[in-house]
Amino acid sequence: MTKKTVTSMLLLMLALTVVLAGCGGKSNDGGQAAGGNENAADSGSKVTINFMHLWPAGSSAQQNKLVNDIIAEYQNEHPNVTVKQEILENEQYKNKLKVISASNQLPDVGVTWAAGFLEPYAKGNLFAPLDDLLSGDLNGQFVSGTTEAYAIDKKTYALPIELNISPIYYNKAIFEKYNLEVPQTYDQFLQVVQTLTENGVAPIALGNKDRWTGSLWYMYMADRLGGADTLKNAINRTGTFEDPSLIQGAAEIQKLVDMNAFNKGFNGLSNDEGKSEFMNEQAAMYMMGTWELPNFTTNPDIPQEFKDKVGFFKFPSVEGGKGDINSWVGGPGVGLFVAENSKVKDEAKAFVNYFVQKWGEKSVVDAGVIPATKVDTAKVELPQLYIDLLNELNNASNLTLFADVQLKPDAAQTHLNMIQALFGKAVTPEEFAKKHEEAIAEGN
Repeated sequence: MTKKTVTSMLLLMLALTVVLAGCGGKSNDGGQAAGGNENAADSGSKVTINFMHLWPAGSSAQQNKLVNDIIAEYQNEHPNVTVKQEILENEQYKNKLKVISASNQLPDVGVTWAAGFLEPYAKGNLFAPLDDLLSGDLNGQFVSGTTEAYAIDKKTYALPIELNISPIYYNKAIFEKYNLEVPQTYDQFLQVVQTLTENGVAPIALGNKDRWTGSLWYMYMADRLGGADTLKNAINRTGTFEDPSLIQGAAEIQKLVDMNAFNKGFNGLSNDEGKSEFMNEQAAMYMMGTWELPNFTTNPDIPQEFKDKVGFFKFPSVEGGKGDINSWVGGPGVGLFVAENSKVKDEAKAFVNYFVQKWGEKSVVDAGVIPATKVDTAKVELPQLYIDLLNELNNASNLTLFADVQLKPDAAQTHLNMIQALFGKAVTPEEFAKKHEEAIAEGN
């Protein structure tokens, strides 16, 4: 890839940014500049920065290694600073963040999601504004539209480190064994599912105990049936979850369940447990964000023989639907926050400033992650799977941010609970829509 090509890809992401709930522009809040924070970290006094994140060595090996490498470099350059890590799995992380925020005992630095997820922490004065960093070393370094996803009332409360889209990964060897072709239409996709079930192979790996995993499938059905704006409008209240295409999308999910499209016990399995069905070649397909790319490209603990079998395809188009096959579920990934009441806030900001820059430089090669900062990869040898997904970003017609991130916290919990109920056939599609309407009407 040439520098011009990669630059073009990143610039074209300008057009992909969705209108996110609760987002605004960034502005300088007059806080201390990044350079001043750096001086605080270099003052010589002993400082401990508590950093809580969600990249365990087991499930996120490359990200975990990257974090440790960055911390080691930072501590080497700032010998008075010790960065103490607390590492939790995704759902454990979310639960603990909620609990400790209630007593205002957040870590100095932590991980957050954007938009509706971020809003209560920002409005509760729990996260520190980071606009001073954006006017310092990081000025102009982010892909346009990424930091805006973390802005509330024109202040930026976290800095993103990832960009993601959600493809359907598939095992090329399994497809070849049963003479299956990559589906372009939803009817073709259903035929793939039927062929696999008839041959005793689980078509789709899913761990829906975490619920947001099933939400990805529902979001794509909503997009392909109703178009890119239908679900967004239902969330921002210019539309409704009782739109016929959204109800039909929920019904299509239950048809997949009836077809045994997902691995056995999927509603009681975590994402990692569901993913193992794909990694162990017991399931043919697995939908997930591009944060999983390291397991299919750079992770040395995954056999190259398996990596060579992994391909991906876009969620197929639906006949008669209004959606575009180049529309993706995705957007800015997680970002780093600094706690407003941190006793080492300046030093924590300096660490975040350093971390974001180093993550951008190292994540492409060392971890196979697509960063939120602009990175020149012209001289880098990249795996073909990574290049192909960058090309998909280049051609994307739309990015729709994950529904549970767009929604406010209480409504997001209702959405997630209803997703599990939908997949478990504990609610009808109509009840699914009604519960969403009721939750959003409450405004929390």
